[in-house]
Order: sequence, then structure tokens, then C-alpha cells
Amino acid sequence: MTPAEVNALLGPEADHRQAERAFLDVGWTRCGAGDWAFALRSPDGSTVVRISPFDPVGPYTATLYREAAHTRQVPRLFAHRRLTGGGDLQVMEWLSAVSPGQAAAFHRAIAERAPEVAGLAEVINRIHQRARKELPWCGPLDTNPSNVMRAADGHLVVADLFYADGLALYQAAIENPALVVAKIPESERRFMADIPLAASGPWEPGAQAALRAGLAAADADAAQSAS
Repeated sequence: MTPAEVNALLGPEADHRQAERAFLDVGWTRCGAGDWAFALRSPDGSTVVRISPFDPVGPYTATLYREAAHTRQVPRLFAHRRLTGGGDLQVMEWLSAVSPGQAAAFHRAIAERAPEVAGLAEVINRIHQRARKELPWCGPLDTNPSNVMRAADGHLVVADLFYADGLALYQAAIENPALVVAKIPESERRFMADIPLAASGPWEPGAQAALRAGLAAADADAAQSAS
């Protein structure tokens, strides 16, 4: 699926809910979820779309996939698009899991800048350093074993290395929403309370509503102070 085909399918103002519905309506099926995003698989099984309601690092991840494509050690990225409200959509090749040992060895090679991943490691470091400078609450590299996967022809790739420091960010949103409002525009965090939390969650009852209310109140205070 090309960027033009994604745009034609979604229209100009789609958020994560509308994006999911559009893909489901053309035959894609739900195939998994994590803390930040959920995924749907194409009818022929060769492609997956990752949809996040709120993902500040999505553009940096997409940049990594494009700029490190020559290494064949990142997923093939067919399309990337920001969604209304701060969401992110990536259409990629379908990948399968590898053993924890293989994943650990791949992450270790990147960390040590081993010769076989030197080109990849250089691109990762360059883009991650930029993300750390530009994004509030940008975390370190994510060495979760599930981020190393196998492409259809058998070679290994690494995905989702960049992430927002969710623990610190969401704690700040609860305890000091004015700080989050000051650092992240509303248009880029509108659906902050909608991430799945499928791995570390679920959300506590009422937590999402409380988060939304606190941020809305802080937005109102900021608007009043600016007027």
C-alpha cells in the first residue's frame, strides 16, 4: 500500500479510530496490540498496519526505517502518516517473532556497534540523538526482545527502538498536567488517554477520564492566561 493509497483510503482528517475502521472495511484484520499501538494485517497476509492513538516518536521511527533501509535490518516501510490528534500510522511488511536469545544478540550487536550492524547503529544513534533533543520525554533505546523480528525471507530486523518515556510522561500528565500542556500542543496529544496499554495495563477504572479532565483543565487555564 503506497502513501497515496493510504491517503485515499483515510481522507485528510482521520484519527486512529477512523483509520482502524477504514482498514477493517477493506478486509484487514486485527492481529495484535501493545502499550502504544494496535495492528491489523492485510488480506493477503504480507503487510501490517501499526496504528497508534498517540505516538510522539512515530516520525523518528519512520525516518529510521527509511534512512536505514539500505541495511535491510529494519522493516520495509511502505507508508507513514501522522493522524489527527497526535496519532501515527505505519504500513510495513509482515514480520514474525524470533527467540529471546536471537533478539538479545541482535540488540547487543547494535549496542556494541558490531561490524555487521555498524551502518544500522550509526543511523539509529544519529536519529535518536535528534529525538532526544527535540522531544520532551523521549526515552532511551528500547531493547525489548520483541522488537527484533524476522522478515519473510529469514533475515532479522529491529523495530520500535524509539519510544516516549511513558512512565514519566503519564505521571507528569496526572500530577502536573500544566507541564505537559506547556510542552506538547493539544493537537499532538488529543488522544493521549487512548493508547491500548495491552502489555503493561489495562487502564485502571476511571484513569482515562481523569487524565482527559486534568489536561482539559490545564488547557483551559493556559488559554485564559494567554488571553
